[in-house]
Formats: sequence, structure tokens, C-alpha cells
Amino acid sequence: MAHLNKLLLLCCMLMLGAVDTLGQSGGTAPLSAWPQYTVAGEEFSIALPTLPAMTTYIHTRFQRKERTQRYLGVYAEGVVYTIYSDDEDPQEALKNSRARLLPNQGWEPSTEQDVNRDGVTGKQFTSSHPLGGVLQVFATKKHFYRIQAFGATAADPRVQHFFSSLTFRKNPDGIKVVDGQGTPFDPGSVQTPTDSVFNGKIVDRKVVIVMKPEPSYTDQARQHQISGTVVLKTVFSSNGSVDNIRVVSGLPDGLTEQAIAVAKRIKYIPAAKDGKLVAMWMQLEYNFNLY
Repeated sequence: MAHLNKLLLLCCMLMLGAVDTLGQSGGTAPLSAWPQYTVAGEEFSIALPTLPAMTTYIHTRFQRKERTQRYLGVYAEGVVYTIYSDDEDPQEALKNSRARLLPNQGWEPSTEQDVNRDGVTGKQFTSSHPLGGVLQVFATKKHFYRIQAFGATAADPRVQHFFSSLTFRKNPDGIKVVDGQGTPFDPGSVQTPTDSVFNGKIVDRKVVIVMKPEPSYTDQARQHQISGTVVLKTVFSSNGSVDNIRVVSGLPDGLTEQAIAVAKRIKYIPAAKDGKLVAMWMQLEYNFNLY
């Protein structure tokens, strides 16, 4: 009987240890299981918890080469990971990076440090925002890169793994990312139902938007000289996905669809109430103006 009691006690201890480990990891795959991602035509690869959303902008200029800008972003467990790429004058962009830090995200110019990755030099900044954040900027021969983790400090193992996985090899290996909304973070639980969505006035902390791509004109809308504003009412869910998109005011020729597509690629830190991440209603407005 005593032997049986000891065996039961041992089993209970093992179960408690397993539950504690699951709580610390959020029930997700370990950091070592994060896949490595890259993009055709880019010079980097990096590990991310899931397939990122990506938006590419190609600007055509008269008698000048095209300019390509890209935004990649992933949300997982309270942290947003983003990569911005620009192929116009990388060294000049790096030189001006300190002046272009976003004050609303708390990036501090005084925290500047030199960093180096695979022989590519850059700068690192940290955020004074209560949520924390780390930003690194680099200039390769062909691109300027702004890479950030927002929602955790530099001491967080996830942030450390994210930046340590960054490589600037000649032929970067990884899963190729294409434009799209990616794979939303799955916390392994049922999403917050609509009747549990909060108004922004009663949450303790509102949604913090980290990456918000802008929609592009369709050729048909440009030909018909359509201009105006698309207004969407959306739910910014507690798992980092933009859901329940309702069109309050739309535009023809595919502009409403363009707005909905980029709304689904927004990356943000969810709202918080009573110490928990919660869903929140938000209204989005996208202006389409012909120049």
C-alpha cells in the first residue's frame, strides 16, 4: 500500500511539472521549432513562429529604376515580429534611421548600439514602451532592413532567438514567403465570441498597432478616377487576428476588397482587461486619393 501511495505521489508530481511547463511555453512549439523564412530577391532569412503576412509595394518612376518595399509581420503570444525591406539607397536609410524612429512605440535614440550580422553592420535600439521592444536596422549592398520585436524586452528568450536566427547569407535558405495574410497565430483555444468583444473605452489597454499596410489602387479604379474612403468595422481579436470585418462604407472597382485584404494583414498587440488579452472593436478608414 505504501509503495502504491509513493507511486501515485510521483505521478502527481510529474503531471504538475508538465502543466507548469505547458503554462510557461503557452502550449506552443519550442523556439527551436520555429521555421526559417526568406523572400525571393531578398538577402535575409529569419526564424518566425508562423508564416508571416507580407505586402509588397513596387513604385515605378519615370526613367528611374523601380523601388521595392516589403512589410512582413507575425503576432504570437503577446509579441509582434516585423521585417521591413527597402531597396532604395540602403546606406542613406541607415544613416537616417535614428531620425525616423517612431515616438509612439517608444524607440529611444539614446539606446543606440552597434550590431553586426554576417559582416553586415547595423544599429540596435530599444523601446521605453511598457510592453518593451527591440529594433535592429541594417544596410546590405542592395537593401535597407528594419527588423523588430515589439511586446517583450531584449532579455526575453523569444526576442533573443528571433534576432540570433537572422542571417545575411548570399543565398539565404528558408521557406519562401509570398504576399498574403500568412498563417494567423493559433493559441490552441477557442476564439473570443462576438458578445465578448469590448469597446475601446472600457479596456485597460487598447490595441497597439505595430504594422499597418496600406491598400493599393486597382487599375480599374485608377482608370475610372475613383477616390474616397473605405470604412470598416472590425474585431481585433485576443489572438492577434483581425476578424468579423464589416463594410460601413465601400468603394467600387475592387477598392473595398483591397482595404479588406490589407486589414487582415495588420499586426498588433491585443487589448487587455483585468490582466487578460481581450478582443476589441475598432473602426478602420482607408483613404484612396488620386494624385
